[in-house]
Amino acid sequence: PLALPDLASAPRWRRARSALGQFIFPRVCAACESPLDDSDRGLVCGRCWSRLPSLPSPRCERCGHPLRARGACAGCALLPPFVRAARSLCWVPDETSSALLAALKYDSWPAVSAGIGKRLARLSWPADVVAERVALVPVPLAAVKQRARGFNQAERLAAAVAAHWGIPVWSDALGRTRATPSQTRLTPGERLANVHGAFHVNASCADRLRGQHVVLVDDVLTTGATLNACANALFAAGTRTMSYLTFGRARTSADR
Repeated sequence: PLALPDLASAPRWRRARSALGQFIFPRVCAACESPLDDSDRGLVCGRCWSRLPSLPSPRCERCGHPLRARGACAGCALLPPFVRAARSLCWVPDETSSALLAALKYDSWPAVSAGIGKRLARLSWPADVVAERVALVPVPLAAVKQRARGFNQAERLAAAVAAHWGIPVWSDALGRTRATPSQTRLTPGERLANVHGAFHVNASCADRLRGQHVVLVDDVLTTGATLNACANALFAAGTRTMSYLTFGRARTSADR
């Protein structure tokens, strides 16, 4: 007769198979390269997620930046008047957040965006933003960068958030008028000049955008130059309101 499996021993067999698979094909964290536990889902270990340097509270209701005891809000000063709100998950640069960004952008781990997007989707927003947002609009990459990387990291983040928010991603809304050098090593003034007029709204999307509130998505908010240039192009084309969503946020001089 056919022997029935011992159900009591099934968990032991699963653990044994898992251990054998980990020995032959070890799973490591895309950020810290430590072995992943069986409890780890996705490509990033629980330790790295827990080590992300969250922005401290209290935070500004509009721009999401930590509030100082005195003086004007450091984040709101960066935003044009038609930008309603901005939110970020963590500080950059930092050992853990920078490693996650490197895995996403440079180390061929685009699937890292799923875990980041799940956490971005949990961030709190003003009630009017939640009620009005109709779509996520990723900041476009220059064509040469997208060909080299194989994907646009902002688009991957937007898609991951959209899966939780239940709204579409309008990847075709914005285009680049020209390729721009990396913003990483530029001063704030150079950043503004670098992206001035670098984005345009695609004509086929103008009617869809007119009068709407969309959420612009990028990987990092530093001075706001890139996101503001995108927002300016959208506003000029008739988009009523924008909000910003990024994985990382750079510290201002007051935060250091």
